[in-house]
Amino acid sequence: MNIILAEPRGFCAGVTRAIDVVEKALKKYGPPIYVRHEIVHNKFVVDSLRQKGAVFIKEIAEAPKDAVVIFSAHGVSSEVENDAINSGLDVIDATCPLVSKVHREAKKYEEQGYEIILIGHKGHPEVQGTSGRVKKEVILVSDENDARTVQISNPDKIAYVTQTTLSVDDTKKIVGILEERFPTLQKGLATKDICYATQNRQDAVKALSKEVDLLLVIGASNSSNSNRLRDLGIESNLPSYLINDSKDVKEEWLKNVSNIGITAGASAPEVLVQGVIRRIEEICQEPVNIRGMGGVAENIQFILPKKVRD
Repeated sequence: MNIILAEPRGFCAGVTRAIDVVEKALKKYGPPIYVRHEIVHNKFVVDSLRQKGAVFIKEIAEAPKDAVVIFSAHGVSSEVENDAINSGLDVIDATCPLVSKVHREAKKYEEQGYEIILIGHKGHPEVQGTSGRVKKEVILVSDENDARTVQISNPDKIAYVTQTTLSVDDTKKIVGILEERFPTLQKGLATKDICYATQNRQDAVKALSKEVDLLLVIGASNSSNSNRLRDLGIESNLPSYLINDSKDVKEEWLKNVSNIGITAGASAPEVLVQGVIRRIEEICQEPVNIRGMGGVAENIQFILPKKVRD
């Protein structure tokens, strides 16, 4: 049995930064530290931080007066931010800098009088945050069908931004349809807003899919980028499964399989990858060869917010 590990995989710089923000806030201010929504979409990470004293809340109103509150990596609307500040809370923003870049882009388009199309998934925290950063209502486009049918009141002046964790290929197709329907659409690289880590992990899975009989993607079911990795395996006609951790690995998946590919979404820690490898070794009860696939080296680091810098 061979296990081939996608490279890169797992934590991106934005996730690492968000987790560091919570851990440093706990050390500086002491628990409890309140975090609006999951800091990142991974149960293992959230549970680990909860054990250290982080309290995860759905709404700002759940935090007691004068508490330290952290915004998750996905970003929040202006309304949520203002509510937190006006409530006297000590706010630390762990929004991924690449998401903040999309917020600034949307506000720039609004100031220039454009109608704004937001390509993304309805209900995703990042989409909610970006939508709430502009005063005018954004037009949500989630798939190719939406792109073909969306109605624009001012087709002469429209622009688009995207969720950072989308499928690279799907986004190109959606933008292609929009550009064909609306020739005056503010032009730009179709994947300009998609996170470098999202793109790198998708490229790695495309290459990995050519070498394996089975693909295991470690990530949460509510993780958009993890779901896209699983989808890429399926599109390659490869048995592909999204799993939380080693407990989800089923013995029947490994029957008549010689090469297993493993990757992890941008919110999944490496410890879960190693746990899955051990589980496969237990099932196989034979020597397992493990190798990295080789891929793009990621050296990006994001500066922490001032309030938690050493």
